[in-house]
Amino acid sequence: MTHDRQGRPLVAVTGMGVVTSLGRGQSENWAALTAGRSGIHAINRFPTEGLRTRIAGTVDFVAVEPFCAPMLSERLAILAAEEAVAEAGTGAKGDFPGPLFIAVPPVEMEWPQREALAAASGQTDAITYADLLKGAATGRFRAWHDLFLFGTVADRVAERFGTKGSPISLSTACSSGATAIQLGVEAIRRGETQAALCIGTDGSVNPESLIRFSLLSALSTQNDPPEGAAKPFSRNRDGFVMGEGAAALVLESAEAARARGARILGYVLGCGERGDGFHRTRSSPDGAPIIAAIREAIEDAGLTPDDIDYVNAHGTGTPENDKMESLGCMAVMGERMKRVPISSNKSMVGHTLTAAGAVEAVFSLLTIAKGRIPPTINHAVPDPAIPLDVVPNTARDAQVNVVLSNSFGFGGQNTCLVFGAEPR
Repeated sequence: MTHDRQGRPLVAVTGMGVVTSLGRGQSENWAALTAGRSGIHAINRFPTEGLRTRIAGTVDFVAVEPFCAPMLSERLAILAAEEAVAEAGTGAKGDFPGPLFIAVPPVEMEWPQREALAAASGQTDAITYADLLKGAATGRFRAWHDLFLFGTVADRVAERFGTKGSPISLSTACSSGATAIQLGVEAIRRGETQAALCIGTDGSVNPESLIRFSLLSALSTQNDPPEGAAKPFSRNRDGFVMGEGAAALVLESAEAARARGARILGYVLGCGERGDGFHRTRSSPDGAPIIAAIREAIEDAGLTPDDIDYVNAHGTGTPENDKMESLGCMAVMGERMKRVPISSNKSMVGHTLTAAGAVEAVFSLLTIAKGRIPPTINHAVPDPAIPLDVVPNTARDAQVNVVLSNSFGFGGQNTCLVFGAEPR
């Protein structure tokens, strides 16, 4: 089969790559994930004295210079894409036969650079915006202009892999990685391309982002032990833990992939997306946008809720998100949802933010391929308001043919993807 039930080109996955705090590559990540090992630890990248949250799933084994979110995000994206493109074996090196869709974190100049600009202005205290402009006018920091542009990461990744056309940078909060995949799927379905490189990347654990999420009361403050802080779906959950990482998927039309004899790792069967303008951080109380996104993804796949074998949860560990995700899944799948396994990778890798949807897409496809469901660790205190099978603490062997992967972001960005071992 090369087309889905709606007559659209079927979208196959022929290459995957992933980097998280658990390690580099599919093998390292999968071994740690199914062993229930956490990559969350005390932050040593910058001083955390006096901060309420002092832990994160930082990727400390990847070094960049100068150290900043754009540089680390770029490096993580390249590592993930190298693995994915090599596995896919499509095109020549540096000549990828399709466009790039990449989810990157919001970019702004960070504190070390601001301090350098202030010093260049000649002022020592009471620094104003005009002083920063004066520092910039010296011309000594022109390289920073490119470094801190939103599209720079995409431009550099596109140049390295030789993708076609203008690269698309996107940021839809915590659904970004899933949205990048959705854009690739839609481009192939429309016949605009036979292949797409889709990436989600985030290396933005820095003082500014940590403090801002803390001020939103979104982060866990249970710093000791760090590996026990992320507790999705537990009654004693108190917030998410920031994480870093990247994942890349090579998507191809099934027809093109089969014509060149590629090994197909799975299929992106359906995509669903709904916006929610209720609140900057909270979901609509009736869960309508989340419910609509889940339903749309399943319907777009030409399936019914009964076809879902496993849900890779957004599962951040915040009181609000986990409650609303449970409500949404129950509304779509009814009482059967109590028997459908649902687990959260964020209990181990933390919340990789812009990268999360792509990272969880790779883990979803590995679940299908390996027949093993990663657990939700740290689940010691079940929440009676969430009557779900969260695969607590220990991985589970199971035949999984269809996975629903949820990504729900601040600002009401809701994107759901359905992956399958083969088309139905």
